[in-house]
Amino acid sequence: MKEGCDIKASRSHRSVSLPILTSNAARDLTKISQSSTSKWRAIVLVLLHLLMAGHIIQWQLMGETVSPIEPSEAMYTLQSGAINAGFIFFSVAIIATLIFGRFVCGWGCHVLALQDACAWLLKKAGLAPRPFRSRVLIYIPLIFAMYMFVWPTVHRWMVKPATEPLIPHFTNHLLVDDFWATFPPVWVAIPFLFICGFVTVYFLGSKGFCTYGCPYGGFFGVADRFAPGRIRVTEACNECGHCTAACTSNVVVHSEVKKYGMVVDPGCMKCMDCVSVCPNDALYFGYGKPAIAVKNSSSVNYPLTWVEELAGALVFALSFFAVWDVYQVVPMLMAIGIAIVSSNIFLRLVKLFRSSDMTFYRWKLRSAGAISFYGWVFAAFASLWLGLNVHSGVVRYFESTGSRVFESVQLPDELALARADPRSWLLAVDRKRLESGRDSLRRADNIALLTNVPAISKWAWLEYLSGDSEAALELLKQASIKLDGQARTLSLYYRGAILNRLGRPSEAMEDLDRVLADQPTMAVALEEKGESLWRLGRRAEAMESWRSAVHENSKNVLANYFLSGAYQAASDLATSSAYELDGSQNSPEDAYFHWMIGQRLENIGMAELAEKNFARAIALDPRLKARRFLDMPLNR
Repeated sequence: MKEGCDIKASRSHRSVSLPILTSNAARDLTKISQSSTSKWRAIVLVLLHLLMAGHIIQWQLMGETVSPIEPSEAMYTLQSGAINAGFIFFSVAIIATLIFGRFVCGWGCHVLALQDACAWLLKKAGLAPRPFRSRVLIYIPLIFAMYMFVWPTVHRWMVKPATEPLIPHFTNHLLVDDFWATFPPVWVAIPFLFICGFVTVYFLGSKGFCTYGCPYGGFFGVADRFAPGRIRVTEACNECGHCTAACTSNVVVHSEVKKYGMVVDPGCMKCMDCVSVCPNDALYFGYGKPAIAVKNSSSVNYPLTWVEELAGALVFALSFFAVWDVYQVVPMLMAIGIAIVSSNIFLRLVKLFRSSDMTFYRWKLRSAGAISFYGWVFAAFASLWLGLNVHSGVVRYFESTGSRVFESVQLPDELALARADPRSWLLAVDRKRLESGRDSLRRADNIALLTNVPAISKWAWLEYLSGDSEAALELLKQASIKLDGQARTLSLYYRGAILNRLGRPSEAMEDLDRVLADQPTMAVALEEKGESLWRLGRRAEAMESWRSAVHENSKNVLANYFLSGAYQAASDLATSSAYELDGSQNSPEDAYFHWMIGQRLENIGMAELAEKNFARAIALDPRLKARRFLDMPLNR
């Protein structure tokens, strides 16, 4: 019976239409058998998790393993042609579904196993999850499946150059050494599993995420319609309803087999519980006409009006875009889970204030028009949940605004870092845009509940381009503490470079030494360290650092010019000329590049070589005559 409505409404809107039972049938209904297949399915799903654990352990021990056997990995195959184990598994699973129906979900999905475990625990606590039924939100999985697995090819067709093939060149990525590269960190994975496991089951019913959130299920549901393998019925069926009561996929089994002689609902995951509990052995798995061959008149009475359906869809969309990638943390599947729960909570909250009677599990939230204590508790919880959605949306807005400004910056990093204050490169309108982006990231950080760690370095760069080098240095320091890997290394490098431009070589050395401890062959860091050493008067060490940079990259123009200037200062003109020639030959014919080289050389007193590069810049762009270029915005 539809949850949360008054008595009159509940008589006219039922989630499941059961037959009128005789007294004997009523007694039989209380004796529904335990499914004999559920334990076997549980064993299979436990073995699945043991295999997953073994896969991870093998990677940890060996350093290389088979790529993740996860359908989402197929995205990378479609985007870049990287054939991996996930793509092969997903392809085989869809083919199997076309034959046997949607059994892979019921017997081979770790998220489904989590949902089943949560539903079992709730029932042990006396809370039986009731299915949420929507005729609109049911299409969410298919929409996201199209976005994940069809859109990449469509997008490539729309934007690809004429010389680029529609289908990417396939490469072998069956073995990987970074198994976890495409997965969220553990501290994100745990709340993800909590949301998509427990929370969706609690509010949406058993397999709630499978029904309303799983993009892979979107394709499996379509494939299931064509499958000849289905749950079918014999004439021994007496419509007792045991099958529907035992089904954890929220399928109205007894009604469908009566109408069609088989289960046509694509949500059927072939768990076989319905077959197992049938007292007359009337149900079986067999082959015959597929579901798509029958005219499907819905066997479900949907409890939501069309206004409620559309309101729920709107709340889902707003919630999804509010939380997806907020703090650059929340993955898409977790955002889907949060958004569908938000839609359900919103609809329940509206009904709390509009209906005369409403219950949620065993708690009466409203009775005879009066909201109970539990009703006010639910209202407070719903307000907090939806309020967090709104808060995330505001944070997400500021984050995305700042990130768009960051991505729009066309000033090359090398040019911006050529001097302490890069603002002279920018038009007034560009400065305002950068300041707007900087302020957006600052506002996001001020109201955020969590620190958007990846955005710190973006914010730092916008602060630097806006002329606040000290703020940029502090943010890069935070980034170097909170980030790891390549992102940490880059934060330290940029901080060292800015400190050099500010004339603080000792501080710059500290950061650059940390960079080189992580990546000893990073040529640009060796180049910057050489500048720090030169400024400190340690010229022999500076030259050694520049020689190391040239050793790592013989075409490193700036390091060659630095060495030329250093040997010139030591009166070794022959060696100086050789390095100058290498630098000149590897320089692109670009006025801005030569100005950057000239400025860097001038910064450390190599005036003669600096003038040569300024002259070359002016020759390439006569507007730069008399070095008025120093005050000319790049975007002019």
